[in-house]
Amino acid sequence: MSVTQKNIVVIGAGISGLSTAWTLATAGYNITIVFEKRASETVSSIAGALWEWPPAVCGHHNDVKSLARSAAWAARSYDVFAEQSLWPGTGVHFRPSNFYFKNPVRESVIEWQKLSESASHVRELIHDPELITENGINEDLGLQDAYRYLAPVIETPIYSKWLHDKLRSRGVQFVNRKLTGRLSRDSELYSEFSADWIINCAGLGADELTGDSLYPLRGALIKFDLPSVNVERFSAAHCIANDESIPQQNMVYIVPRSDCLLLGGFAEPNQWETNLTFDNYAEVKKVYQRGVEFFPRLKNLTISKSTPVLCGLRPARKANVRLEIDESNRIVHNYGHGGSGYSLAWGCAEEVVNLIDDAAIGETP
Repeated sequence: MSVTQKNIVVIGAGISGLSTAWTLATAGYNITIVFEKRASETVSSIAGALWEWPPAVCGHHNDVKSLARSAAWAARSYDVFAEQSLWPGTGVHFRPSNFYFKNPVRESVIEWQKLSESASHVRELIHDPELITENGINEDLGLQDAYRYLAPVIETPIYSKWLHDKLRSRGVQFVNRKLTGRLSRDSELYSEFSADWIINCAGLGADELTGDSLYPLRGALIKFDLPSVNVERFSAAHCIANDESIPQQNMVYIVPRSDCLLLGGFAEPNQWETNLTFDNYAEVKKVYQRGVEFFPRLKNLTISKSTPVLCGLRPARKANVRLEIDESNRIVHNYGHGGSGYSLAWGCAEEVVNLIDDAAIGETP
């Protein structure tokens, strides 16, 4: 079926909106992106953006039904990023990504399942506690197990611009506007843009547009400048998942980029303030202390003077991702990705296209 006359409005210019728009445009739809915040202003632009098999290190992804779907989305995203990493200018790189554990992975049902499921989808998987010593992790922490695989690391400022430019070259239109009220078949977006469908990738903004209950999951990253020599010592990711049985934030993740190193982090529900510094928020200092204790090499790096702390609000939802079609209102919802926006983006985008294509097949000519 030819879809060249079908017009679709995508709401949101974060990674979910941009990847969905790209996939729809590739399928032949005419796309308009309506956004309140530009890609460079969304949480997607400052995310650590380390691909990870679900559930993510930052936690808060525990809905069983959503996690089952997330595995397929993550696997597809991995493959898309693998292809994009070969293209010039994307800012997508494959890096060794290490995960460390206080107890043997086999003793945790969740972690063993995560490792087992990811094994057939990732490259160069190694499960070996010797990685702790080899990677210079503080042995006094008592970590007992570790594994590593190659994973996409997305340099978000570069990637967002690349994706934005590619969409414009495909004829995608961008309209800057704040939307209010509930989305329905009566929305003015349909008449204004002659839209056949609306795709809701509004992130936290979906709260007002749908009446669904979303909340911010605040995170922060400390940015280190990399020296001009010996940067290969800082070219891998290192992560310890948050232990939610402990009240205090305790996760650590280190994400390499070509010109800097990012250290996180925490995941704080229902916190909206993003102007966090070493001086006004003690948790930022605690992130640094945990990071240096975990990976002593950080002591040799200098914290960025221009942007020492990056803070953003992950769009979270109790039931995790909402990806479903509302045929009566001709809306597809794609939001609530929490801290896994990049990990799930391309798999979710392809499911959106499949939902619309399937709906079109059922329509009377």
